Amino acid sequence: MLWCHPRAPLYLSSSLACRTMPAVIFWQWVNQSFNALVNYTNRNAASPTSVRQMALSYFTATTTAVATAVGMNMWTKRAPPLVGRWVPFAAVAAANCVNIPMMRQQELIQGICVKDRNQNELGHSQRAAAVGIAQVVISRITMAAPGMILLPVIMERLERLHLMKKVKVMHAPLQVLLCGCFLLFMVPVACGLFPQECELSVSYLEPELRDTIKAKYGEQVLFVYFNKGL
Repeated sequence: MLWCHPRAPLYLSSSLACRTMPAVIFWQWVNQSFNALVNYTNRNAASPTSVRQMALSYFTATTTAVATAVGMNMWTKRAPPLVGRWVPFAAVAAANCVNIPMMRQQELIQGICVKDRNQNELGHSQRAAAVGIAQVVISRITMAAPGMILLPVIMERLERLHLMKKVKVMHAPLQVLLCGCFLLFMVPVACGLFPQECELSVSYLEPELRDTIKAKYGEQVLFVYFNKGL
């Protein structure tokens, strides 16, 4: 079982050959390489990232994903086949928790721009960046969860059918079709979990920024707004 996109996990095969160690390592690397590109392009563009930071983020994310997948693959060798099919989801979820923050670390270091209701800039907040990135991580994992958890169960049942055993060439197209059906619903659901323009109470901001806002605007500004990225 393989995949290659944080928003569109692609399941190609559930054969034993595709669960060998080299295959697990290779497809985790492919997946997280693509994830790194997607996370970079969907960051808050106001926070630039250097080539060195990108390289470090890429290395950390891919290493985490591969280590998780390899470790769980070894741990589940004697487990039922269905348990082994859930290894990719655990690896993808763990990698997302590292890949997204690392690729957007400049937002965590420098903070992201927060504004008032009238789009007037109030300053930069690291806490707002942390909230936005956490919401993106949750959305990405939620997006992949139904397909990567339920689809293996469905395929486990379907592969027992006589027709499926006879026409094995249909396994991959069927998995792609079912994956597309899951994503048809889960992409809008996951993207709609949190608004693109986030609202955050001024009281949650860093003390320095909070005091600056209160000194300038008093009680007129109780919430700040920022773009969390995708």
